[in-house]
Amino acid sequence: MGKEQFKEFVKTKPELADYVENNTMTWQKFYELYDMYGENETIWNKYKPLNNEVKVSSFIDKIDPDSIQKHIESAQKALDIFSELATKTTDNITNNIKPSIERPLSKFFGD
Repeated sequence: MGKEQFKEFVKTKPELADYVENNTMTWQKFYELYDMYGENETIWNKYKPLNNEVKVSSFIDKIDPDSIQKHIESAQKALDIFSELATKTTDNITNNIKPSIERPLSKFFGD
């Protein structure tokens, strides 16, 4: 059994990559199993896809609700500030605020 055949076999069993990423197996060990037993042996039954529910639940367990609440509050403050600035800018445009000292168009800088 060659390396190319092993690569093709691994493409049909992407769950093996999860075992390598979790450091429970190495590609070398998988290749040795493949070389000894081939593709159709029951040896591969124990390497089933890892349960995604376990991954999701472990991810959810790591979430800190207080931290999320703080991030939401700071985002809300930023949106409030942006909204206030946008409203002031719109008010200035609609009220057509002019400078208090009008200068003639022919006058430049320090003239």
